[in-house]
Amino acid sequence: LDTKNRVVTIKRLYEGSLNSAQVRVGEVFREAVRQNCAGLVAVHNHPSGDPTPSADDVELTRALVGAGELLDVDVLDHIIIGRRRWVSLKERGLGF
Repeated sequence: LDTKNRVVTIKRLYEGSLNSAQVRVGEVFREAVRQNCAGLVAVHNHPSGDPTPSADDVELTRALVGAGELLDVDVLDHIIIGRRRWVSLKERGLGF
């Protein structure tokens, strides 16, 4: 996102298995830094259809927020998509 929260680019970074995905925090920020983005929103899905955040999701969010602070790239939200519903970790105060 740019300084007015307009989309600069959308990147698919990972494809996981049915129940997990290994995410490298540095890789999440690589394109954001390259594109001089002011912020980002992380989004992933839960193939089970249940978007309830796992402990790993919250831990990843904390890592993303911390890295964003160091790199001066705001992590505005981490959204999990499920079947017919979604969860904002920011709205739930998880990891922020």
